[in-house]
Amino acid sequence: MSYLRKFALSSALVVGVVLPSLPALADTASETLIVAGPRTPESLELEYPSTEAVQEARKNVYERLLAYEMKTNEDGVQVENFDKLVGALAKSWEVSPDRSSITFHLTDAKSHAGNTLTADDLMWTFERGWTLKGTFYWYMHQMLKINDFSAFQKIDDHTVKIQLPGPSPLIERLWVNSDLGIIDATEAKKHVTAEDPWAAKWLSTNTASFSPYKVTTFTPGREVVYEANLDYYRGVPKLKKIIFREVPTSSNRVAALQGGAIDVAEWLLPRELNLLSKVPSVKVSKVYGNYIHRVDLNNTIKPFTDPRVRQALNYLVPRDQIEKSVYFGTARPTKSPVSEIYPGFTDEYFGYTEDVAKAKALLAEAGYPDGFKTELGYRTGDEIEEQIAIILKTAFARAGVDLELSKLPSSTLVERYSGGTIPAYFLRDMAIVPDAAYVTNLWLNSQSMVDFSHYKNAEVDKLIDKNLTATDEPARLADMKKVQQMVVSDAPWVFLFNPGYQLATRANVKGTSWYTPNGNAWFDYHKE
Repeated sequence: MSYLRKFALSSALVVGVVLPSLPALADTASETLIVAGPRTPESLELEYPSTEAVQEARKNVYERLLAYEMKTNEDGVQVENFDKLVGALAKSWEVSPDRSSITFHLTDAKSHAGNTLTADDLMWTFERGWTLKGTFYWYMHQMLKINDFSAFQKIDDHTVKIQLPGPSPLIERLWVNSDLGIIDATEAKKHVTAEDPWAAKWLSTNTASFSPYKVTTFTPGREVVYEANLDYYRGVPKLKKIIFREVPTSSNRVAALQGGAIDVAEWLLPRELNLLSKVPSVKVSKVYGNYIHRVDLNNTIKPFTDPRVRQALNYLVPRDQIEKSVYFGTARPTKSPVSEIYPGFTDEYFGYTEDVAKAKALLAEAGYPDGFKTELGYRTGDEIEEQIAIILKTAFARAGVDLELSKLPSSTLVERYSGGTIPAYFLRDMAIVPDAAYVTNLWLNSQSMVDFSHYKNAEVDKLIDKNLTATDEPARLADMKKVQQMVVSDAPWVFLFNPGYQLATRANVKGTSWYTPNGNAWFDYHKE
């Protein structure tokens, strides 16, 4: 970066590296995109837990079998059309009439290493994910109910069939998920060792895939450099290099964008976006997407074992204050565990208003008339979460609830909440598949690997499980309405906001798009 020279020096201190000067990039400026965000991805491994930074990287370095057709929304942003699936690495596919099997026919594609896509790449990717018992296994076992790897069958060099034990309404759209990217097995196998038979160590910092970009430099906490796959099956990417730099402070990202040192600034504060929208050299794009920002409460740690305590906290949230002072009116209150843009969403059961007296009464009923003390974790460098945490600390104190605020590195926070050792923490997440049963299964089924709140309601589990295999859509939506009613009442979380997805770019950067993982897809961008 260079904010003329002065900014280059100050940013180098923030990022921890010496940044290239303008002359070094002069010849390729139109083909290079420089991006600043609050954090680099923690890992490139497909089985690593999904964070926002990980999802963005995954979107760019792993190609999926299927995709949604794109359409232009009212603000001129390209967004996914959930009503129309198209092929990606699968040029075509067939689903059996009873929706119990899907057969993929592969397109002609080359990896970054020059290897041709074959059915063997799919089978190795699938066997790897199944054996490691992580993300892939969870999708296959929990969502598609597959119990044995024999469900995956190589028909010929360009065809793979997946046989489910029964029907699934998600048998097609699940494969749009970028968590289910395909690995270049030929390249990955070069890095297999006796101690690491699936090259997990190498794939945590390197990429082997058929995607538009590969990672050539991966320095967590500092920088990630992506370079284009010139043999990419959808065409040569317009941008040949993406330089992503970690700049934790939002104001530094704003200054870099205004000074022309970077092309894209991610995760700016609403007040900064409001100001930048008036700057001629900058464009701000906004999409109300699928985000749900909340405080997860560990339902197995007292006092959050009692739903009355969890309900009380929801009555203490000053939503109007947060919406105005933090979001500047650009966010919408979350009123359901299902994303508001997804089929089946309803907010009719959400009755939590700001009511201190009601909160105190519920706490007294639960045996906490004087309140209690607990820890609330949030991510270092996330100024929105820090602002909301401070507001909640004051608001909750009105009922005697003493919040100890813990600012933690993202990786540490993930480790603590995935390990169940923190009682309350912020989680801004999105369910990638636009289906109410998928969404609720992801976060609220007690058998889910990402039910980090450890919420358990037998009736909720039963309805979710039923609708992971049911194919009567009206009946599924009715059941999901019941699930939302029970979850809102049980209050496993403190419901906060859908902050939407906002992005600030230089005015000459074109092609802003939005996908359910809420990360940038570098292939869509170009410069004018």
